[in-house]
Amino acid sequence: MNIDDIFRQRRKRWDILLKQRTAAQEEQTECPSCHAVVETSKLREKRWVCPHCGFYLSMDPVSRIRFVCDEGSFRELFGNLPQQNPIKFPQYEEKLATMREKTGGNDAFLAGEARIRGIRVAIGVMDSRFLMGSMGTVVGEKIARLTEYAGKRKLPLIIFSASGGARMQEGLFSLMQMAKTAAMVEQFKEKGGLFISYLTNPTTGGVSASYASLGDIIIAEPDALICFAGPRVIEQTIGQKLPKEFQHAEFLLEHGMIDMVVERKRMRSTLHKILKLHASV
Repeated sequence: MNIDDIFRQRRKRWDILLKQRTAAQEEQTECPSCHAVVETSKLREKRWVCPHCGFYLSMDPVSRIRFVCDEGSFRELFGNLPQQNPIKFPQYEEKLATMREKTGGNDAFLAGEARIRGIRVAIGVMDSRFLMGSMGTVVGEKIARLTEYAGKRKLPLIIFSASGGARMQEGLFSLMQMAKTAAMVEQFKEKGGLFISYLTNPTTGGVSASYASLGDIIIAEPDALICFAGPRVIEQTIGQKLPKEFQHAEFLLEHGMIDMVVERKRMRSTLHKILKLHASV
């Protein structure tokens, strides 16, 4: 299934939801930062960056794939992995069904193969709308399989992360995905694979503490929150006030934790430059 087919399927579901809103709501979106009301079409043109304050709104996986990859080149992989409720968490199946209906995806990760200006890549994008992009067994398995797929075909691996961390409804099984994904990425890198980890707002918890921090090159979007524990938790623990920009992308870049901060409008061209450099080595 290519990206256009996925987009058409999800657009049908989105249309049902949109019809339940008022005409004003259909045409306008409020910025979560400055609260300016902006025409939704203008936000799409700006790649979901507020034209008033520059705040980066969340971007769904399909939109991000369409902005980054060559038109028609995306082919989804591992899209039908069965959902699980390993610890029999109450009402978890119902919650997953609601999220699938809301987002159009089977879980919080879209994986596939595509091209970026002609260069083949294995690419994955987390969906922060699906239970805050939390990493459960299906997400962890998709990341592991995508990494293995990239290794067998000697493709660069690119993962866009946006996550609240491990998924509490799956208990220890969710935490095990940290070790699994980290191990798969390390095996991939040891065999010469290129892993580009692209961190978006927010990338936290078990995701930031596992595969997302293991990129050969780590890129972040402006002002993205990147951390394990949030600033309030740390302040309460140490009893001290933290710096204003602590744990945000620019602070991490200044302190050597990431390699670059890249504006969304430049993400496609930046990735292409990195891929060309790697291919010439």
